[in-house]
Amino acid sequence: MGGQRVLRPGPADLELGTRRARAAALLTLALPGGTYIYQGEELGLPEVEDLPEEVLQDPVWERSGHTERGRDGCRVPIPWSGRTAPYGFSPEDAIAAPWLPQPADWAPYTVEAQTGDGTSMLELYRAALLLRREHPALGDGSLTWLDAPAGVLALRRDPGFVCVVNLSAEPYQLPEHTSVLMTSGPVANNRLAPDQAAWLAV
Repeated sequence: MGGQRVLRPGPADLELGTRRARAAALLTLALPGGTYIYQGEELGLPEVEDLPEEVLQDPVWERSGHTERGRDGCRVPIPWSGRTAPYGFSPEDAIAAPWLPQPADWAPYTVEAQTGDGTSMLELYRAALLLRREHPALGDGSLTWLDAPAGVLALRRDPGFVCVVNLSAEPYQLPEHTSVLMTSGPVANNRLAPDQAAWLAV
């Protein structure tokens, strides 16, 4: 199909979704102006697709006659710590359970588990937000889109900052730069893999 991507219906591909979410985070944080980070985004929490129907509360579920599940899958309580639900969201001996059940496999997503892990989504956000606060090109100011091949976004912020995002199906050779400030994933031989982003000093 000439390198074209095909979207398939079915359960989410968590590995692909996480790669894309990490790249999207760096793109978003490279743009001018304020940034909003929504519940669980900084932890890389996936949509909970298998909530039992009896716990669904979103008005869309009711209005659709129980044919559309609504947004409850992204409103599951945040996991803070521990190995089992409620993952520090409420005390272990709480009388009432959280409004939606948390998945049994969410221990790796807790703030506690991700803190200090340089490969985690939480530490990616922390590093990017720190760099965004400290780099003179980020925050307010202008943006210039750079020429790039189809499937690649490249933008410049002055002084001396470039963000590149590879949305194509092929690796992309990074443009000239003085250093790599951070990336959403590993970069080999100066080539940005598909579904990855890089912040460069130029």
